[in-house]
Amino acid sequence: MDAVFFGVVVLQVLTCALCFPNGAPASTCVDMMPRHGAIQPQPNPPPYTIQTSSTTFQPGQPITVVIKGPDYAGVLLEARSGSDTAALGTWQTPPSNTKFLLCSENPQGAITHANTNIKNNSTVYTWTPPASAKSIFFMATVAQQRSVYWVNVMSPTLTQSGGTSLDVYNSAERTAAPVLMLLVVLLANVQCLVA
Repeated sequence: MDAVFFGVVVLQVLTCALCFPNGAPASTCVDMMPRHGAIQPQPNPPPYTIQTSSTTFQPGQPITVVIKGPDYAGVLLEARSGSDTAALGTWQTPPSNTKFLLCSENPQGAITHANTNIKNNSTVYTWTPPASAKSIFFMATVAQQRSVYWVNVMSPTLTQSGGTSLDVYNSAERTAAPVLMLLVVLLANVQCLVA
């Protein structure tokens, strides 16, 4: 009986040591795979999507990110570019029940859960892009609970822009100038024909 009790206690301690209820360890930054013992990620498509406040970005201008879907307890969220596994940019003050995670030698390179309290569609993360990135996407591992999680939840790719309103104005200006020149030339030719 004592051996069974001791075995149960040892298993309980090992289970708690393997599940990281206080956030993902830095060792997960590259593959974003939770270290939940032998528990594998869900094979079916994730019930989560990553929504961003914009489809483009400007260096230094914050972007908001929301993980949409059912409530979740655990998260690891990074911004990446191409096939590079380095965490890019800087996350701003983490929302309640989350914290920064040092990834790619960046103390604010990722966000992870600080506890297993529920996070949901109203949990908003804010990220600031670096000057070096030309395109990025957000990648997450999302856990509903210790034994139910999805990896490689990805946002659509965002591209760097000079600013939407400025680009629209400059585009219209670039189009209007040649059209006005063409009209002036046509009017001059019409006046020559009439005269």
